[in-house]
Amino acid sequence: MTYKERIDGRKFDETRPIEAKVGVIKRADGSAMFKIGNTWAYAAVYGPRNLHPKFLQNPEKGLLRCSYNMMPFSSTGDRVRPGGSRRSKEISLVTQKSLNPVLNLEEYPNSVVDVFIELPQTEAGSRCAGICAASMALADAGLDMKDLVCAVSVGRVDDKLLVDLDYSEESYEDGPVADVPIAFMPNINKISLLQMDGEVKKEELMKLIEMGKKACMKIYEIQKKALKDKYKVEV
Repeated sequence: MTYKERIDGRKFDETRPIEAKVGVIKRADGSAMFKIGNTWAYAAVYGPRNLHPKFLQNPEKGLLRCSYNMMPFSSTGDRVRPGGSRRSKEISLVTQKSLNPVLNLEEYPNSVVDVFIELPQTEAGSRCAGICAASMALADAGLDMKDLVCAVSVGRVDDKLLVDLDYSEESYEDGPVADVPIAFMPNINKISLLQMDGEVKKEELMKLIEMGKKACMKIYEIQKKALKDKYKVEV
């Protein structure tokens, strides 16, 4: 039995509904909210500020640190154990590596920029939502950036190639499933994240990457609008 149509009625190349807003955490230097479907991500940026202890400082460039955290009752699946985990540490590192290419950290020697990502509710695509929120929060903080980073999951469910898998698709049991998170920098036209859980053929992967880039361009417009809306002057 093949996967004929998506449960929520979306087209195979369509994302779930998206909302985005910046400046949502008043005491942070920059902040943002990114919602895709039932997955909510909040990001807060603090810095640049002096890095301590001093032996970690680099006189040539600053340091980006990211912290990713799913709240205990956020998941659609099993309850998330509070505190750090191997998964949260891995996604924190993945997020940092996804964002590093767009930041001009040479402008902030001996400094650190901290990004905290909290997810109060999730239903698949949490790392991608976190990256999107963090990218907007860094821009909201006024950091020197080459581009924004947009992220979305693509993948295979049975014999169909899809954009933005939801929880029911990730846990589909009647056929093979592959989940491929991708982060894309539109102006630079480069990918800063490409992971895969599952198996796809080379031709399918290349098609999924193109589908992911196309979806990221739509996300990019939503991110830009959220940033512009904060500073829009009513006439």
